[in-house]
Amino acid sequence: MDIMVEKAREAQRVYETFNQEKVDSIVKAIGKVIYDNAEILAKEAVEETRMGVYEDKVAKNRGKSKTIWNSLKDKKSIGIIDEDVENGLISIAKPIGVVCAVTPTTNPIVTPMCNAMFALKGGNAIIVAPHPRSKKSSTHAVELMNEEIKKLGGPDNLIQIIEEPSIELTNELMQKSDVVLATGGMAMVKSAYSSGKPSFGVGAGNVQVVLDRDIDYIEATEKVIAGRKFDNGIICSGEQSIIVPEDKYEDVVKAMEANGAFYVGDEETVSKFREVLFKNGMINGDVVGQSVQFIADLAGVEVPKETKVILLEPTGVGKEDLLCKEKMCPVMIIIPYNTFEEAVEIAQTNLELEGKGHTTAIHSNNQEHIKYAGLNLTVSRLVVNAPSSTTAGGSLFNSLSPTTTLGCGTWGNNSISENLNYKHLINVSRVAFVKTGVTAPTDEEIWA
Repeated sequence: MDIMVEKAREAQRVYETFNQEKVDSIVKAIGKVIYDNAEILAKEAVEETRMGVYEDKVAKNRGKSKTIWNSLKDKKSIGIIDEDVENGLISIAKPIGVVCAVTPTTNPIVTPMCNAMFALKGGNAIIVAPHPRSKKSSTHAVELMNEEIKKLGGPDNLIQIIEEPSIELTNELMQKSDVVLATGGMAMVKSAYSSGKPSFGVGAGNVQVVLDRDIDYIEATEKVIAGRKFDNGIICSGEQSIIVPEDKYEDVVKAMEANGAFYVGDEETVSKFREVLFKNGMINGDVVGQSVQFIADLAGVEVPKETKVILLEPTGVGKEDLLCKEKMCPVMIIIPYNTFEEAVEIAQTNLELEGKGHTTAIHSNNQEHIKYAGLNLTVSRLVVNAPSSTTAGGSLFNSLSPTTTLGCGTWGNNSISENLNYKHLINVSRVAFVKTGVTAPTDEEIWA
């Protein structure tokens, strides 16, 4: 590990002399090579991790690479990034140094790519610590990116990866790097925070979805199901619970069924799914990223082959039912409400159980209701009238920063309550001049 870190520091010292144009050409190239190799990398990820959906991983590889580059290409990140003449302030960006990026088995391609694009945009070097279950596909992604860097005259070892990852090596890397990006399970995030280095972690997801009364339920549930089924529900920003008006409950169920849901209302059958989804109160690792048919077979329940998601009716909210926790597979629950205020209260109750600080989605045309949800829910992002799983991490159609690392604020024990981007991986020196022609206000004027 000492050798890897020293190589990274040598590469970074060379790289920090590159100008903005040269840096941007490299950042663009490493994103484009993932875009161009989306199919083979998706295939390798599915085969190695045995999770997710090939077609969705292709879409993810292409979508994340292009949206991230689209958000980065016009941003200043090297040298003087702002000159505020009126206020006498110059801002100068400087690299942090060596970035440690702990990446999950659920996103073995786009997370290393995303972290590398952000790190290199800021003039840093990066070392990826992949999950052991996805080390081969992550290594291939890093190799492709390094080939592009070499073509453009960048230094060797600007992006490195631990080829035989372990908890011990990852912990050592955390301690020897300058900043840590921890995208993965809560245990790994806790280790990052304990490393003694500045760290950006993520919190658990458990996206609550509130359906208002003033919407087209067919259209809304189509978006909800599209989000829930994407990559077999492996994404942390994927929809988990739909909270619906009690007087429209049957209409919503019918709309969900029309869009491919298999609804289960009797407790005997629901309990079969609950037992396979959770073991000792925790998500069963065997169901993560698996298909509807796989999960139904485990539960011993027959479902139509064309089923896109399983929709269960829980016995309560929050701690009253394990099904109110995050389910990283194409399974959802449905909960009725009377008033809109009650809907928000239900969502918050489930977030208190798991997912506090992460994301909630709302489908509504009532601006007051949307604002009410935004004011009262402890989430870092509220997605409006869109699939949460594919837009909470940034989209060409919203203003959230494209990323694979979604901060959850202090609610989720994180240092940021926004989507991580390159700005979190630079230091900024501020040159402050005395402002001319300024008269200091009197104490009376200040306290008036």
